[in-house]
Amino acid sequence: MSSERLLLVWERVVQISLPTFTLAGFLLISMELSHWGVIVSLFSQIFWLYSSYKAWKSADQIGIFINTILATMIFTFGVINYWLL
Repeated sequence: MSSERLLLVWERVVQISLPTFTLAGFLLISMELSHWGVIVSLFSQIFWLYSSYKAWKSADQIGIFINTILATMIFTFGVINYWLL
């Protein structure tokens, strides 16, 4: 598989995974399953970080990248709070 084809597949995975895991995390948190919701939301941050970094580099949208970093930190603290303490 060529690198261009692999990149195209990755882009599709990101575009499907980003809303799927984000909404699943929000749903779990709203269903009072916060301990699972923060893990799913933290996993979604992988795709958010990738997408927001690309937006920053291609369209100078640094605000969304900073927001994503802060959200990643918040979900990390949530995982620590629910699972490690």
